[in-house]
Amino acid sequence: MQVTALEIPDVLEISPPKFGDHRGYFAETYNAMKFADATGLAIDWVQDNQSLSATPGTLRGLHFQAPPSPQAKLVRVLRGRIWDVAVDIRNGSPTYGKWVALELSEENFKQIFVPRGFAHGFITLEPDTIVSYKVDGYYDKEADAGLAWDDPTLAVAWPLDGLTPVLSEKDGTQPAFADFVSPFAYEAAR
Repeated sequence: MQVTALEIPDVLEISPPKFGDHRGYFAETYNAMKFADATGLAIDWVQDNQSLSATPGTLRGLHFQAPPSPQAKLVRVLRGRIWDVAVDIRNGSPTYGKWVALELSEENFKQIFVPRGFAHGFITLEPDTIVSYKVDGYYDKEADAGLAWDDPTLAVAWPLDGLTPVLSEKDGTQPAFADFVSPFAYEAAR
């Protein structure tokens, strides 16, 4: 497993090995011991989520769960392609309000680790895209929150290429970053 820190070092690109032959391929997409050895993180993943987005330009985010029910995520694409975004919303962080992005696809086989204290979202780049992700905290409706995907302060450069994003009603009405009071505190060491 190859691990690469992105421009915000707590957000990690994970590249598991994939072994192919004339039949196709085999891959161990997650192994707790290898993940902990490679990242220094021992995470107890408690829930797997999966979404299908039929239309290219489907935008989901920017989502997070507030304390006391925060979630870290390990995201991968089973079919299609996405542009995945993590926004640092940890008070006191040197990268507070900054974002990083990584393209994930069934072809590149990459995963992204998004720690607690980050808002997360993605836009689909192909039809019928299936995204799967692990979380380390159970869904808590009371803690479910988000930020406006098109917030001018965050200025996320979504690759819309002339498309109008397909949004849920909830994602179309999320609050602005300027009005946001973060419930997350930055901790310098993992």
